Amino acid sequence: MTQLRTERPHGKPEPRLDRFFRISQRGSTIGREVRGGITTFVAMCYIVLLNPLILGASADITGARLSTEEVTTATALAAGVTTVLMGLIGNAPLALAAGLGVNGIVAFQLGPEMTWAQAFGLVVVEGFCIVLLAVSGVRERIINAIPAALKTAITVGIGLYIALVGLVSAGFVTRTPDAANSTVPVRMGTDGHLAGWPVVIFCVGLLLMIVLVSRAVPGAVLLSILTATVLAIVVNSVFDVEGWGLVEPTVPEHVVASPDFGLLGRIDLFGGFASAGVVTASVFLFTLVLSGFFDAMGTITGVSQEAGLVRDGKVEGMGRILVADGIGAVAGGLTGSSPNTVFLESAAGVGEGARTGLASVVTGGLFTATLFLTPLAAVVPAQAAAPALVVIGGMMMSQCRRIPWQDTDVVIPVFLIAALIPFTYSITNGIGAGLVAYVVIKLGRGKAREVGWLVGTLAAVFLAYFAVGALVG
Repeated sequence: MTQLRTERPHGKPEPRLDRFFRISQRGSTIGREVRGGITTFVAMCYIVLLNPLILGASADITGARLSTEEVTTATALAAGVTTVLMGLIGNAPLALAAGLGVNGIVAFQLGPEMTWAQAFGLVVVEGFCIVLLAVSGVRERIINAIPAALKTAITVGIGLYIALVGLVSAGFVTRTPDAANSTVPVRMGTDGHLAGWPVVIFCVGLLLMIVLVSRAVPGAVLLSILTATVLAIVVNSVFDVEGWGLVEPTVPEHVVASPDFGLLGRIDLFGGFASAGVVTASVFLFTLVLSGFFDAMGTITGVSQEAGLVRDGKVEGMGRILVADGIGAVAGGLTGSSPNTVFLESAAGVGEGARTGLASVVTGGLFTATLFLTPLAAVVPAQAAAPALVVIGGMMMSQCRRIPWQDTDVVIPVFLIAALIPFTYSITNGIGAGLVAYVVIKLGRGKAREVGWLVGTLAAVFLAYFAVGALVG
């Protein structure tokens, strides 16, 4: 039986890889997808080093601590597997890894109340809850029910969030210490002005990236990151610089390292309810589900919109994307790396031209390689990768033009979403505040019918979410 093959305009059949990922259909090329996948990996590979520091900073109820080697392996393994699955199932340029913020919940809330096996078991339960919501279609219906203006505000807020994360990770912006007795929460540099070679590297990388991006140079983001990394290595070797932060740019002594799979499969699904109590464990589970649900929703919507994958207000293939994201949460618990979720840094690859799941397969493959090449992942300093977050964040701000600023029903909710996402370092907080404000405004103006039962229910859930501290106390 003759197999039908898609033909290109010049008569040649499309390569199978192109057809599977619909690369040409989305206006991309294999080269762009590969560059985008590499760029996303370079922008977020820091999680392989950061996640062990966060999870290792806390002891469980028995006093046990997680080893750096185990968590490093778990982080790379989960990121590699789940990102490849996102590429194959969701066909989207979205990379997953241990979620920042939610890993803090695991480390500092779950850990002290139960054993690590029980904590990761609760993470698996959370993942299954998210998968169930995705498979049933409830999660997609919730996303589609949110007004278009508010979803656009999520993209804008994430852009600001990404930029702020980049500025902070590079040391360009720092927190004003409490001892300063100042009402100003953040400042430029460490004492009000810029100083030190690390910040110089960031500034050089940022300016180079701005120029290359403005000139539409292919591989602009990746070229800038690599150039800044090489410059950082040279500067550090010549001047013996301090203040790089988590990653010091040096040529690694060893290239290959053996992985430690000690945490793989070490879970106790429901033991946490016995150790912490049913009420407390339920509140923890609620917090995990809500944070994972809306953090991923905001990131998926924002990055997909920037990639041009939103049609009529809906993300293309959203159902499959959400299933892949839910699997990521389950994988995070099974490997012992905390829930895996879509990373904001996926926008860096999108800025490089990524439009399909092939980019995710490339990113996931690189994460898998770090199981054995961890020393190489420690070469790129935050100051070299951070410019990508600032530039891509700025580009995402262009979505402001889609917001109907003349509509008084949405202006304040839009502002709260866009402002509170970066101000509170939480996508969930921003979305929640915006939804609550939107419902209150509609009710206050006698437009209850325009709210819809689903959005109204979400607003009530977020009111409970904001009060969760009082419930625990």
